[in-house]
Amino acid sequence: MQIGDKLAYLRKSHKYSQKELADKINTSRSSIAMFESNARVPTTSTLSMYADLFGVSVDYLLGNNTPIQGQDYITINVYGSIPAGIPIEAIEDISDTEDISLKEYDRSKEYLGLKVDGDSMYPKYLDGDTVIIEKTPDCESGTDAAVYVNGYEATLKTVIKNNNGSITLKPINTNYAPKTYGPGDDPVRILGIVKEIRRKI
Repeated sequence: MQIGDKLAYLRKSHKYSQKELADKINTSRSSIAMFESNARVPTTSTLSMYADLFGVSVDYLLGNNTPIQGQDYITINVYGSIPAGIPIEAIEDISDTEDISLKEYDRSKEYLGLKVDGDSMYPKYLDGDTVIIEKTPDCESGTDAAVYVNGYEATLKTVIKNNNGSITLKPINTNYAPKTYGPGDDPVRILGIVKEIRRKI
């Protein structure tokens, strides 16, 4: 999430209009709009005013994933798609954000959210669910993970590591066939493992 996206998220979560926020931090509405569109970077003094108003650290605003002061959670981005080969911070398909508790998650690890697309992992995962992913390049056999197959977007499957060194990506929905990849096939690369499912009713 770029700094402007984070500033917009904080403003909206506190239900301020751009004009109301501008009045509180002694700037103009047009400046707020430029900050939120990433057309202009706020000065250090302006960031300090943001931090004081919203109870966060300047490090948090700058993207250092520092927890909000007095709280024990961080906010992560939820992506509609995660194309292979593109750094997470460069992906613009941010569909939502989720808060995760640092009492339940390891603050030394990196997490992101991914929207489930389709029904290949039904009934455990439903189309539109959000899964919380712990970024890791490997996983144990039998783990549900977000994986890449040779340059495509990340897909959610159960990873089966076979004795012959091949990897099977197994859907839960029996209407879809598992696919096995071995030497000479498209490479399988793991983005991360599923830690939690979040579902809106």
